[in-house]
Amino acid sequence: MTTALQPEIPSHPVLRLRLAPRSGMPRPIDGAWWPRSYDLLAELPSLLAGLPRAWGQITSVTVNGAVWSAVPGRTLVFNQVVRLHRALAASAPHTAVLLAPGRGRWDLLVVPPDTTEAAAEPLMAAAASDQE
Repeated sequence: MTTALQPEIPSHPVLRLRLAPRSGMPRPIDGAWWPRSYDLLAELPSLLAGLPRAWGQITSVTVNGAVWSAVPGRTLVFNQVVRLHRALAASAPHTAVLLAPGRGRWDLLVVPPDTTEAAAEPLMAAAASDQE
């Protein structure tokens, strides 16, 4: 008797993140993040774990308050306190701003979680493009 092998389901979903190449010039968008939900407390650990070490320790995250679920003033991620802020800026409704003291600021385009893969892929590619 033969049994068919089932593909292994990953215990942690793959982080959907694309970052622009490093350059000396500041960029309006440093990459794109496509979370699976608007629950920041659930999504933030995998995002922070997937960032380059060169970005340093992210201590502050600002997201659009109109679309993300309740955001407390701070949370603990990997034994590190991260301050969470909600902004209502109409100029950047789909961004997340990450701050690391002494290292810098990075602005990520947030692709809405319910976006189809066909629509999300070009957005993520454009945000991570080396074209300014």
